[in-house]
Amino acid sequence: MADGVPARYWGVARSGDGWRARLWAPGATRVAVEIDGTRHDLARDADDRFEGYLAAPAGSLYRLVVDDAPMVDPASRAQPHGLFGPSALVDLSGFRWQHDRPGRPWHEAVISEIHIGTFTPEGTFAAAADRLEGLVELGITAIELMPLNQIPGQHGWGYDTALPFAPHHAYGTPEDLCRLVDRAHGLGLMVLLDVVYNHFGPEGVDLHRIAPPFFDQTRSTPWGAAIDFTKEPVRDFYRANALMWLTEYRIDGFRFDATHQIQDPSDIHILDEISAAARAAVDGPVYLVAEDERNDTALRETGMLDAHWNDDYHHAIHCALTGEAESYYRSFAVDPIADLLLALRSGQVRQGQERAGSDIARGKPSGHLPPCAFVNSNQTHDQVGNRALGERLVALAGDPATRATHAMLLCLPFVPMLFMGEERGETRPFQFFADPGEDLAQAYRDGRRAEFAGFSAFAGATVPDPTSPATRDASRLGWADDDRARGWLDLTRRCLAFRREHVVPRVASGLVGDPEAWRTGQRSIAAEWRFAAGRLRIAANLGALPDTPPDWSPDLSEGDPALSPFAFAVST
Repeated sequence: MADGVPARYWGVARSGDGWRARLWAPGATRVAVEIDGTRHDLARDADDRFEGYLAAPAGSLYRLVVDDAPMVDPASRAQPHGLFGPSALVDLSGFRWQHDRPGRPWHEAVISEIHIGTFTPEGTFAAAADRLEGLVELGITAIELMPLNQIPGQHGWGYDTALPFAPHHAYGTPEDLCRLVDRAHGLGLMVLLDVVYNHFGPEGVDLHRIAPPFFDQTRSTPWGAAIDFTKEPVRDFYRANALMWLTEYRIDGFRFDATHQIQDPSDIHILDEISAAARAAVDGPVYLVAEDERNDTALRETGMLDAHWNDDYHHAIHCALTGEAESYYRSFAVDPIADLLLALRSGQVRQGQERAGSDIARGKPSGHLPPCAFVNSNQTHDQVGNRALGERLVALAGDPATRATHAMLLCLPFVPMLFMGEERGETRPFQFFADPGEDLAQAYRDGRRAEFAGFSAFAGATVPDPTSPATRDASRLGWADDDRARGWLDLTRRCLAFRREHVVPRVASGLVGDPEAWRTGQRSIAAEWRFAAGRLRIAANLGALPDTPPDWSPDLSEGDPALSPFAFAVST
């Protein structure tokens, strides 16, 4: 990142008293940067890179002009007027940071997954910063921000990526994002960012015209054209993007979206390269987590990744509480209690074995990995928002069941992750919403309805219009302050205090021997882990009383395992 330029092939970045502009545009004959009606031509080199030096004040608006066609800079750092407006020159070198990174060890992680646009009524970085202290008071130690990059329109989940380097304009300015991260760090929170490196969205991506070889024309993903990571300018784009978030916004790590779709036959996989570059760029820990349906343990064994989202744990809990058995829940609905026991012993459920209800043997044995290699959850944006109506688990299973499994999630030795509002028993849905242009809006509506047409659970349901602002508004947290919410907050606070005092030191000391987990009844379980620092044991009822109640006194409980069909207890 010499002389302030974040990439060899991309972007307009501060360089000395001016700005260095770069663009990889194979096939173009002329590229210029237009500022205030004046075009500044860039010179082409042998690598199809166009480069030049500009003088302009920070904040100036500009466009690229490629062979006389106006284009949005693929590495734009800000879009003050939205996706299709001009880009802004951004220089964060003068931002006055007040706090250092917290540098917390990974075994202390308790994550809250947050969507900035619906976390608060305002849906901004500034409003989110004002809510962080309440999360810390509960015992949450990290926030994971759903994608922040510029997307079409005013609202969306963030996965329809258009400009990966620019924070979405509706959330605030780049400086507002810096202030959010700085506030989080001042409170001791780690900040993880969900990044989408496997595809672009269907709208507003001028890269298709600027650099067609950026994409692999022989392959596509479920969400659009595949990316060709064998080309150095493409690798440079994503390497620079990761380094920008880490060094200029002081993000503490990433959740990589759908890494099974990042196919790279290069000698060094792009994720390995990003991992190495990220850890070399930051003085302190950088945490890397992946969503990867393959359940492959290799990336965690080598240390390239710290953890995987453990959807297997979620699916077992969900099927045990709801009885749903369609689509990817099918194999987990056969015996969710048995699957939960396997997850408690070994982390993942799918470990390469054949499973009833599934025609794909997926995964590798994972029992040798430490508990912190798994991020467990009862709810995520995916599992809530990808339902037709976006219902949260509490709306499907009720308070007694979800309170018991909430307590269990927070007291297990795995890394727990909550979906925003879960800590207070939020009942508002989180639905799929987007703000595409009119030429795509109907396709979004039709596609959403077609997605659930074959699901008996949603027969007769009216799928919310994903393009309506009302769907977004219905998904905003309620921030209720009533007896029910206070009861949930008290449960979260008690569980995380227990975790901080008893679970974290044990996990840090390392496992001694293999974990054990067994049935105590048709719908009840017990488990035990032995660590160098001491034992941890649990009992849980997931719908019925046990045949054999625990013979020990709990240090913390939710319900009574001897009397309540939904209950959880933990002891050291």
